[in-house]
Amino acid sequence: MAPSNYSVKDLVPLMGSDAKIPRIGYGVYRSNDCKAAVLAALSTGYRHIDTAQFYKNEADVGEAIKTSGIPRKELYIVTKIQQPVENSVERTLESIRESVQRIDSGEGDRKGYVDLFLVHTPASGREGREILWGALELLKKEGGTIDIGVSNYGTEHLFQMETYASIIPVCNQIEVHPFCQQKEVISFCKSKGMVITAYAPIVRNRRSDDPVLVAIGHNHCRHPTQVMIKWSLQKGYLPLPKSDNPERMKANMDMEGWELSEEEMTQIEQLDEGQDGAICPYPLNCP
Repeated sequence: MAPSNYSVKDLVPLMGSDAKIPRIGYGVYRSNDCKAAVLAALSTGYRHIDTAQFYKNEADVGEAIKTSGIPRKELYIVTKIQQPVENSVERTLESIRESVQRIDSGEGDRKGYVDLFLVHTPASGREGREILWGALELLKKEGGTIDIGVSNYGTEHLFQMETYASIIPVCNQIEVHPFCQQKEVISFCKSKGMVITAYAPIVRNRRSDDPVLVAIGHNHCRHPTQVMIKWSLQKGYLPLPKSDNPERMKANMDMEGWELSEEEMTQIEQLDEGQDGAICPYPLNCP
C-alpha cells in the first residue's frame, strides 16, 4: 500500500537505481494528436510520459518535450521495444538507440537519453526476450537509458530472466485495474522489489457505470474513473491514465484530499474478474 499522505507529485524510488519515478504518468497510446496531448499533460502537471515504438509517436513526444521548455531533468520518459530486430542484439541495439534519438537527441554536451526503456511484451519467445534484454543492458551501460524494465511479463517470464539477465528489471508494466487485478504476478514483482506501473487503469472508460464504483464515487463526489485511479494509487501502483481531454487530464490528477476507506477498498477488491477482466491482449501466459 502507498503511504496515506502520498502526493501524485511524489517520486518513487526504484530498486538498485539512483533514479525515482513519478507516482502517476500519462500514457500516449493511440493519441489523436500526440504532441498537443503531451503538451496539455505537461501543462496540467504530469512529468511522467509513457510511449513506445509500437505507438509510432516517439518523435511527437520528443517534439513536445522541446516545445514545452521544461528542463529535461525534470521529466521522466518511458518507451518500449516490442520485437528483436533480425534476431540480433546489435541490430536491436541500433533500433533502441534510434528510439532514444527520436525522443531526446541531446543538447550541447548533454547526450540524449530516456529514463526507462522496457521490453513491451514477452511475445517474442524465450530467445527473443533474451536478445531484447541483452540490447537493453547494453543501452543502459552506454548511457542511453537510466533504467530498464519489462511490460506484460508473467511470473514464468520473470523466473526465466534469472538465467540470463545481469541487470534486474526495475519495473513490470501490466494491465491493472479493479476488474483485472493481477495478484499473482504483482506479488512476485513486489517480492523482487519491482515497481508496478499500471496501464489501462480506468479500463478505457468501459466500466465506469459499475454500480460499486458509482456508489463509491458518490461518497466522495468523484467520478468512477477517479475512484479507479485512487484505488491503484492506494495499492501502491503507478497508474498511467490516458485522455486527450485537458479537463479529464486534470481530473485524473485530482487525487489529493480524499481517501478510499478500507471497506471501499475491499468492495473494489471483490470486482476482480481475473484474466476475463482484461481488455487488452493477455500475453502474460505466452510461452
